[in-house]
Amino acid sequence: MNVEMPKEPAHQTVYRRLRDMILCGEMEPGQAVTIQGLVAELDAGMTPVREAIRRLTSEHALEFKDNRRVGLPVLNRAEIDEISFARLALEPQLAMWAAAKITPEQIDQLAAIDEDLNRAIDRGDIQTYLIQNYRFHSTLYAASQAATVIALVDALWLRLGPSLRVMRGRFGTASLDDRHAVAVEALRSGDIPAVGDAIRLDIEQGFNQIRLSMRD
Repeated sequence: MNVEMPKEPAHQTVYRRLRDMILCGEMEPGQAVTIQGLVAELDAGMTPVREAIRRLTSEHALEFKDNRRVGLPVLNRAEIDEISFARLALEPQLAMWAAAKITPEQIDQLAAIDEDLNRAIDRGDIQTYLIQNYRFHSTLYAASQAATVIALVDALWLRLGPSLRVMRGRFGTASLDDRHAVAVEALRSGDIPAVGDAIRLDIEQGFNQIRLSMRD
């Protein structure tokens, strides 16, 4: 007997789609969109869209411009520094927890994601680069099984996604060392501290370029 899985509520579907748009840089910092425009773009009802916007504003990923428009906040240097501090405090530790539990199959999955990311770099495909970059980190951290810390990190990524898009738009996709490959090699060899170091360096170099991309 086939058992039908319960259908995801409309407001959750809309929230996830709008969240992915923000996370992967499909909207730029300071860009404002109308609620009606989002209803049309997401092919969704007004109520689910409003609920998704409410959740995302509570997560500081969106802000209200007026009664009919919402937009992405423009992060200043102090906010960038705060997010950098938090990510550097949490993510290397998550990566080391993951390294202690990860399976060979999961490591192979990470290597495949990094290959997709490298192909996006070769093409200069910023959108795919951002998607695969997030997939690599989220897949690695999922192996830690540390749900509470993962939720905190996801919130930080959500705030930073649009700024990453701006940075990559100004610097392109080929200007960073491949710390992901270093992390994968360390995972295969079981070198837990080296995994944490690779992720720390990956985060640091990304934030250094975000700061360089910011216009005073």
